[in-house]
Amino acid sequence: MALTKKQIKQLRALGQQLNPELIVGKNGITDASVAQADECLESHELIKCTLLEGCGYTAKEAGELFAERLHADLVQVIGHRFVLYRRSRKDGVKNIRLVRE
Repeated sequence: MALTKKQIKQLRALGQQLNPELIVGKNGITDASVAQADECLESHELIKCTLLEGCGYTAKEAGELFAERLHADLVQVIGHRFVLYRRSRKDGVKNIRLVRE
């Protein structure tokens, strides 16, 4: 799903107040980290991730890899952090209501 500029702006504002749900360390992007990010996205829809110094990726590279493997949207990249969004299909999760153009 391609996000519009207004939707990205809305998600960036919501992502500002989040604490990092996923921390990628020196092991880089593993199947376990992808599985953890998938579980977090199903529970929260919007997650913030951070990279530690020893990670071999830039935040943009890691965000794009996670987005591709999880079928999610990369919302924002700032410094060593990035924000991902994917609509949850899990029952009982309060969905983020996106603005429409």
